[in-house]
Order: sequence, then C-alpha cells, then structure tokens
Amino acid sequence: MLSELTCQEVSEAVDKWQDRARQWLMDMIACESVQGNEQEVVKLAKDIWDQEIGVPAEYSEIPESIVDDPEYTHNENECPYEGRYNVVVNAGGHGQGHSIIVQSHLDVVPAGGWEEAFTPKYVDGWVWGRGATDCKGPCVMLMLAQAALEELGVKLAGRVQHQYVIEEEVGGNGALALIRQGHTAEAAVISEGTNLNVFPANRGAVWFKLRTFGKSMHMGRRIEGVNAIEKMMEALHWILEYEKVLVEESRNYPLFERYEAPVQVCIGMIHAGSWPSQIPDECTVEGGVGFLPNKNIEQVKQEVRDWINKSDDEWLKSHYELTFDKLHNDAFACDPNHPAVQYLHKAALECDIPSEIFGWNVSCDARLYAKLLNIPTMVFGPSDLAYGHSSNERIEWRQVVQGAKAMALYLARWCGTV
Repeated sequence: MLSELTCQEVSEAVDKWQDRARQWLMDMIACESVQGNEQEVVKLAKDIWDQEIGVPAEYSEIPESIVDDPEYTHNENECPYEGRYNVVVNAGGHGQGHSIIVQSHLDVVPAGGWEEAFTPKYVDGWVWGRGATDCKGPCVMLMLAQAALEELGVKLAGRVQHQYVIEEEVGGNGALALIRQGHTAEAAVISEGTNLNVFPANRGAVWFKLRTFGKSMHMGRRIEGVNAIEKMMEALHWILEYEKVLVEESRNYPLFERYEAPVQVCIGMIHAGSWPSQIPDECTVEGGVGFLPNKNIEQVKQEVRDWINKSDDEWLKSHYELTFDKLHNDAFACDPNHPAVQYLHKAALECDIPSEIFGWNVSCDARLYAKLLNIPTMVFGPSDLAYGHSSNERIEWRQVVQGAKAMALYLARWCGTV
C-alpha cells in the first residue's frame, strides 16, 4: 500500500537537517579520497550514519580475489584492498514492500593541479571542491533523504540498502564487489550528477590501446625506414571513419533521440619517438569508444579492428596491436515505464523539480546493477556532470536539498510504509 506521505512533510524534515548535511559534504570534500586513499572518507561516511542519522552502517570488505572477476576493471594504479572498504546501510524492511538499492561513490579523481581542490568552501549557495558533484554531493543527497525519513519516524515496509562504494572512477570495482557478495534488490538508483533528471539508460564505453610498429632509421635515410607515427595516422583515419558510422547507427535510438552525436571516439593519449631526427619504430595511442545499447562491447571491439583492417596499407595490417585491457562499461536500457522509474519521476515532479526521463550519454556504475542483477536501474542526482573532474568543481546546494526531498518521497512511495 502506498504511503500518504507528502512532499510538504518531507520538505520540512529535510530543511531541519540541511545545515548539518551541508557540513557533511564539506567534511567529505576535505578528504582526499583518490584511489588507495579512501579510508578517511569511508570512516566519515560510516560515522555520519552511526552517530548523526542513527542508522547503523557496516564496512564491507573487498576481497583480493575480485581482480580475477571477468567484470573487474584493471588500471595502472591498482593497490591492495586490505583496509579499503565499501559502506553498507540497511534501513526499512518492516513489512511487505518493494526493496531498493540506492548507491553513490566516495572516491574522486586527483586534484590535477587545482590547489584548493580539497579545501571546501560554501559561497553564494554553491559548495566548491573536488567531489562536490562527482560524487560526494549525490552521496549526501541520499543521506539527507534517509535522515528526513528518520526525522518523520517513517517505517519503510520494504528494505532500502544504501551503498557508498570506492573505485567507481576506475571502472566500478567497489560496486562489483557488493554485487558478487550477493547484495540485490528489486530496483536500484545510482546517484550521479543528472540535474535531477531520471536516466534509465546509459551509454557504454570501452577503452583501447593501439600500438603501431615501424622500422627505426636516421632521418637522412627516411625512405628506408617505416615511421610508426605515420602508420598510426593511417590507423586513426580509419578509426575516425568508424566513428561517423557509429554515430549514424546511433541517431534517434530510443531515449537518446535528443543527442546530435550520442556516441563518440576519443583519441586521448599518444606517445612515440625518442629523438627528433630518428624515425620512430613504435607509436602508442590510448582512447575510448562510446556506444549505445544497440551494440555490446564485443561488437565494438571487433568493429574497431575491422575498420583498421579496411586500410590498403599492408604494412599496417600486419604491424599493429589492439588491446582492450582497461575500462569496459557496457551500455544498458531499462523500461522507462517501469513503476520503479515512474515513481521516481513523479516524486521529482511533485517536489517541483523540472525532471525528465531520457538516456544518459555517460557511463557509470549503473550498468553493473542493470546487467549483472537484471533489475530496473536508473541514475538520478543533483548537479551537472560538466562540473565534475574540473578545476572549478562545485554543486548548487539547493539541488542537493531538492533531490533529497524527491528521494525521500520516492523511498516512501516505492517501499511503502507501515
């Protein structure tokens, strides 16, 4: 049976907590929670639940064996998981109602030269600092929503499990660990910066490393050598031709119709040569390919290879290496008319949020819940992801508060109350 809780009631409860919640966000931003250094913010998140909200939180260990999982995302900064945890909070479950996972991540990308990245400030309604948008602001939105329900004495019939994970920024290994440990529910909301729109579909992304090989020679004997950079230029020409086809095949795909170019190829890093007057015998490029649910990762990998092989350059076709050893996020799409999606959207509208339902041309942890648990999964949270990873990362505090009100109402409606 649906709760009769109103937006006005949750609004008043959220407002009682919002000053404390803003301090939670400031304190979390002050934790430099880059990969391998998440312990401080993880403890802080647990303490907020235990000592302030009053709902017990637990550390969830990540086994070292997770690195052998086929869905694990390898990266260059891997470090042991001893002492590095996810945080799990179980609330509700007082009767018969729908269950749900609500999740966001505590890890952040490095400062990247931004000297004040971990010195939070609150100015003119905006909280500044690394992680404000991606994703400590969304974490606090989820905390604030539950705090409001606790303030009101609401007993949720269904169980809501809050998950605050690490290693989202490197591919989702924290979330993967929880899924492999058996945590599941009837639906999931992953909180990221969506401007409080509801995204039941996400673009996928796969990173590649392409190496071309040549024959080193003095520049005075250039014609006797084979320039690996020139071979790379030929390969990239065909990869960018592939991008044109990829975009055309993705136009007007359901939920992504509004994007002129919903997918893309990114040439992100390049390295070659050791001396200006020497023909390089090796060139390496790393990049990524975005794709929609009309394709899967294995298709995209094969298509990249097939397009390189369209070249008439016989040397290239027998002297390159293409690997996909890092990020590998699949695309997904859930039914936008599923009650779990519609309840969230209606709660946002009821709280005067101009929310829409469409697909997100970004990838995040959501695809793991949609693909591995096969449950309706959507992304919803405050701020615009354009602020994330930037040297002016910030979040409008008003949106955190608005999102918390909608989320509190949604949890009451989806889980039911007793």
